[in-house]
Amino acid sequence: MTLKDLEKKSIVILGFGAEGQATYEFLRKRWPTKALSIADRRAIAEFPEDVAGRLQSDPSLSLNLGARYLDAIDPYSCEVIIKTPGIPASVDAIVRARKGGCALTSHSQIFLSNYPRGKVIGVTGTKGKSTTASLIHHILNRAGIAAELVGNIGQPPLARIDKAPAGAFFVHEFSSHQLAEIQTSPHIAILLNIVPEHLDYYANFDEYVSAKENITRFQTADDVLIFNAGYPIPTAIAGRSKAALKPFSVDDPIDGIDAGEIPLPGKFNVQNVMAAVLAASVCGAPREAIRNAVLSFQALPHRLEPVGTYRGITFYNDSIATVPAATLAALEALGPNVQTLLLGGHERNLDFTELGAQLPENIKTVILFPRTGTRIWQSIELHSKNAILPAAFFVRDMEQAIKIAYERTEPGKICLLSPASPSFGAFKDYRERGNLFTASVRMLSSS
Repeated sequence: MTLKDLEKKSIVILGFGAEGQATYEFLRKRWPTKALSIADRRAIAEFPEDVAGRLQSDPSLSLNLGARYLDAIDPYSCEVIIKTPGIPASVDAIVRARKGGCALTSHSQIFLSNYPRGKVIGVTGTKGKSTTASLIHHILNRAGIAAELVGNIGQPPLARIDKAPAGAFFVHEFSSHQLAEIQTSPHIAILLNIVPEHLDYYANFDEYVSAKENITRFQTADDVLIFNAGYPIPTAIAGRSKAALKPFSVDDPIDGIDAGEIPLPGKFNVQNVMAAVLAASVCGAPREAIRNAVLSFQALPHRLEPVGTYRGITFYNDSIATVPAATLAALEALGPNVQTLLLGGHERNLDFTELGAQLPENIKTVILFPRTGTRIWQSIELHSKNAILPAAFFVRDMEQAIKIAYERTEPGKICLLSPASPSFGAFKDYRERGNLFTASVRMLSSS
């Protein structure tokens, strides 16, 4: 929605995390005294002190906090809902409000409606989007082209829209949740592979894929879609797109770069580099600047991140691997020296059949977290083609897991955290899980 669309409307900001706060500040800067409402399930005492103080000092703000926060989206008093990505649009209160005439929009859509679309690069896919978006941003900066890294990896874009240099590219990593309600696609869209994830949020996999497709659904012939043609789902989506198509696949050469020079391990990272190089080229980055930037790029935290070698064992943190396909890609990237594998986490109804069937025989020990650890082990037992199954250990916390890893992993071998599951439950998020892995590895190295 444009600012003109929003100016005379009664607005509820639904969810007050990073995006909700950036949305509020964006609107407040334009309309210092406009009546706004904020709805969030947290009580005021649960917000950081500075955030709580900001809310309580705004005389034109209506707060709807706590268990009954959804009462704020009454169609009789609310014309526009700006929804946070974490709240499904299928929530009954939202469905009722929309039937009553409330318009539903999002932080992402407001950004796309109020920034020059020709300067927006959108990146999505199940895995690889953070690396790809970060690499595009790195290349553009190295090439002297102003760029902002925003969205699912950086700051919310509305927090940067007034601070960015004039004409800067916004490299926006889009999650499926951020794409779900948009009605405007970025000028340059990058679509990596799509595999099942977030099946606790969407009704089915098709709905998840449909959300991802929004990155190109509203493009025109003047726009560009860069997509991974090595996989059927991105290829099918590209077949429905109106944009100019720029396909890539793992077997393609990279202009000016030998795949063996890429400092990131694994075929999947070669594909991320291909996507980033194509995007940077479309933006006018010179070939030599692209090459130099790729060769100087370092892996992001929690993405096959080397933790170090302790007691002769090399540890890798791949906590971002929240789906089985990502774990299999990590195992392929690191090769036959991986001996111990940490798996399991939050239940999202993912299918672990392929993980069980393709688990390489060099894995001698699996350390399994609840709740999916039990299902993963059952899949290994049922589908493994290996003559000898790995030893299985079920654990409740990271310290216990690392003690077992030190006991069971031989010097010269690798212990890999690549859980094939989200982190929620035992851990706040994948970052906390990865940080605890790293801290426990170092803390227990001398015990």
